[in-house]
Amino acid sequence: MAETRVWLVERAYNDKGMVRLVYATTDGDRYLRKQLSERMLMQRDVTAAVDVDDDRLEDTADENRQRYADEASRMADQHDPDDAI
Repeated sequence: MAETRVWLVERAYNDKGMVRLVYATTDGDRYLRKQLSERMLMQRDVTAAVDVDDDRLEDTADENRQRYADEASRMADQHDPDDAI
């Protein structure tokens, strides 16, 4: 199975102690959403990028595509994939 590298483009917290992480491709076309508890985040690092199976990626909505592309490209330019963010 093919893998794609995606870069952290968004981190959002909610009032239930959950954190939503969004990783996207540098062209902004595809993304991965992960939801973790704040407690889980304290036990492991959030990295600048992750490699994921292509079948786990979703198509990005048009209104988010450019923002995801810009942020993913910025992250790729400024960080190594394994950098803790």
